[in-house]
Amino acid sequence: MTAHERKQDTRLRIGWIGTGVMGHSMAGHLLDAGWPLTVYTRSKAKAEPLLARGAAWGESPAAVARASDAVFSIVGFPADVEAVMLGPDGALNGLARGGILCDMTTSSPELARRIAAEAEARGCASLDAPVTGGDVGAREGTLSIFVGGDATALATLRPCFEAMGKRLMHCGGPGSGQQAKLANQIAVAGVMFSVCESLLFAKEAGLDVAQWLELVVPGAAGSTAMNTLGRRLLKPDYAPGFFIDHFIKDLGLCLEECRRMRLVLPGATLAEEFYRMMQAQGQGRDGTQALIRCLAELSGKEWRGQA
Repeated sequence: MTAHERKQDTRLRIGWIGTGVMGHSMAGHLLDAGWPLTVYTRSKAKAEPLLARGAAWGESPAAVARASDAVFSIVGFPADVEAVMLGPDGALNGLARGGILCDMTTSSPELARRIAAEAEARGCASLDAPVTGGDVGAREGTLSIFVGGDATALATLRPCFEAMGKRLMHCGGPGSGQQAKLANQIAVAGVMFSVCESLLFAKEAGLDVAQWLELVVPGAAGSTAMNTLGRRLLKPDYAPGFFIDHFIKDLGLCLEECRRMRLVLPGATLAEEFYRMMQAQGQGRDGTQALIRCLAELSGKEWRGQA
């Protein structure tokens, strides 16, 4: 990219909706890279650190869009996406012709296609661009980003994506970014059982789990989750890099797509049932690694970690 192109990029006015665990860091990278940023979140207090660094405040998603050329969102659930994008005071109602909507929430492929159709009808473009990499990837700007939708809009926003992540895939038309992310979540569901069951077995076998982990992580049984969440479980630390409540949402979306495709995935189905059971027990705001407590309880055990 030439210096002239980089200067042009920084003139793009960016709107950002949602400053939670992921969104706060992602928006911060755009601010650091020099894009003028207008933000909105349901609780203004969550946006205060960004406002202190120079971001402007929008009183609603529509107000954010009126001040922006492109509007990103990363919120909780598909209903939230629909409200902030298509609602009466949503971003599409404030966005000028030629503007771009980009939802980075893990959401419904069908909703992504509907947003794209309504945006196109108003002379705008839309992308669905969910991410993987968790809170650590968001903070470090190393996310992987799955993008569905208009290729021209993707080219326009590519510098923004590059400020937030290290890997990007254009998956196809509207909704395909969401489908790619759901495939990722199916993989995560299996990995979480792998991490938690193996640590629990090692502990009950009387092994030094911390030492065992150091040998396993570099090998064939290792994974990013083993390296990060496995280490948190030794403390034990159940703070959310990703909320159980949100993972249940994702797995539910996976199973909806499976029904549409007439596809049976027993592992994803089992994971959704286990996490719903934990949610019913009041653990929905814990991180997904808290699965180890549920697995321990099945055998009348208690996971206490290993300091």
